[in-house]
Amino acid sequence: MLFTACRVNEAVTLLKRDVYDLKGRVRREITIRKANTKGKLATRAVPVIEDLRRWLEAYTPRADSLWLFPGNERMTRKESHIHVDTAKWLLKRACQRAGIEGVSTHSFRRTALTQMSNAGIPLRVIQEVSGHRTLDELYKYLEVSEQQMRGAVASLSMLSPAGSASSVKSTYDEAELPRHEREFQPP
Repeated sequence: MLFTACRVNEAVTLLKRDVYDLKGRVRREITIRKANTKGKLATRAVPVIEDLRRWLEAYTPRADSLWLFPGNERMTRKESHIHVDTAKWLLKRACQRAGIEGVSTHSFRRTALTQMSNAGIPLRVIQEVSGHRTLDELYKYLEVSEQQMRGAVASLSMLSPAGSASSVKSTYDEAELPRHEREFQPP
């Protein structure tokens, strides 16, 4: 989910053919079918980056299933994909064992989208990768760090004239100001 910015439901419903070609090689793009997207509006293709390619090459999907992540072969989900709740449970257990707190399946999507934004990728491109219908929906996912806030405000320093604030002359003619404002002395 981190390398595709997909939703957990989109990940667990991937078919092997959405990821691998007939010879078992990783495709250049992963197909996320519209039937498995949140709004069920459009199929999208997400390019496979090298890091993801290596993970997918090392992964061996079960031969007796069409699904990339098949359900339990000894239980009721034998002919289907792993359930979303099972994927969430597996992630929770893995994070507990690793001592990581505050992670959810959605964390990967949010991190991927924020990383793309921080890298300067145009929002329309990020919207296409994520499958959001509108930029307003996408904005909710983009996190802003304290460092980014400081940088944004620091950029305002270019608006001040050269020299210190005490050397800046007032542009107001003090005679035009009301008397109570002319008598005000800043601390």
